[in-house]
Amino acid sequence: MKKFKPGLLIQILAAIALGIAIGYVMPVWAAGIFMTFNSLFSQLLGFLVPLIIVGFVTPAIAEIGNRAGKVLLLTAAIAYIATVSSGLLSYFTAEATFPNLITPHSLGTQLDNGHDIEPYFTVSIPPLFGVMTALVLAFMTGIGIAYGKGTVLKRGAEEFRDIVAATIRTVIIPLLPIYIFGIFLNMTMSGQVASVLSSFLKIIGIIFLMAAVILILQYCIAALFVKRNPFKLLLTMLPAYFTALGTQSSAATIPVTLRQAIKMGVSEEIAGFVIPLCATIHMSGSTLKIVMCALALMIMQGLPYDLPMFAGFIAMLAITIIAAPGIPGGAIMASLGLLGSMLGFNEQDQALMIALYIAMDSFGTACNVTGDGFIALIVDKFFGKNHPATR
Repeated sequence: MKKFKPGLLIQILAAIALGIAIGYVMPVWAAGIFMTFNSLFSQLLGFLVPLIIVGFVTPAIAEIGNRAGKVLLLTAAIAYIATVSSGLLSYFTAEATFPNLITPHSLGTQLDNGHDIEPYFTVSIPPLFGVMTALVLAFMTGIGIAYGKGTVLKRGAEEFRDIVAATIRTVIIPLLPIYIFGIFLNMTMSGQVASVLSSFLKIIGIIFLMAAVILILQYCIAALFVKRNPFKLLLTMLPAYFTALGTQSSAATIPVTLRQAIKMGVSEEIAGFVIPLCATIHMSGSTLKIVMCALALMIMQGLPYDLPMFAGFIAMLAITIIAAPGIPGGAIMASLGLLGSMLGFNEQDQALMIALYIAMDSFGTACNVTGDGFIALIVDKFFGKNHPATR
């Protein structure tokens, strides 16, 4: 019989529940063991973050650069604008609603009888270079590969990407539930967990509602170009939405997304180019979740924030998470560096972001792939088989 293995979402939810339940009865000395593991794991994660950026962004830029043409430029431009617009709309919505739902400084306030658990020891694993250095290196190398004639560096970048992706799949993802367990164990023992869960339960509904609003807006924009009912177009793409809920991967949903885009009337040539490309560069749903969860955490800690800070973060995020690996939580892994360098998130903040993101990963992915159809519609309007330039 095939051995049952729970998915990452189930493992994360179980880790959160166990961390909360056991946190009320576990002795401090035993909790120190998990805090030691978390300290070592966070050091490893910090070491990997710049490598994740270089490993994923470099071959992605190289591949995009090799596919030169007006169709590529229009597709990439729409995908980037859609992703950034989703992030900005999420920011304005969160800024208007979250302060009324979240108690400021609720994270970090320890109860009188709480315990802040310290690790028994830690090992420093400094990253090879910073996040911005990694981004500049990735762009410089990726563009150089795209416009150069050599293939050695291109193969090397692809092999390095595979190494980083394998490390995430075989080391980071399997150990992630233990890390999340330790975070919620510490939060429970320090008396913070009730306020954290209460705050995030209030905002989850807003996040899901915003995903629906973004999709409706995207297809209303597409309808202006193709002169069709946006809700009928969106209804046609629902099979891709529900497939993504199950796979949690834009790449794995490509066959269904491609089929539904063609059913909407997109030409096969345009759909066959745009849909696979957008699976790696269009991240409206992922950006929505990251921005809203990040702002919620900043409000809970009483950290200062403003529009210029988040605008810069969103603009960089839309680039950093392109070609995130086809594994659950790939986008949040690629964004950890920006969360730390641009928003000042510490290890606990980043761990909470990972847990919250993966808990809603299916819905963000579904928003991403469903939105790919609206991009295909617009590109097909200008370069499809019915456009005068293609006749």
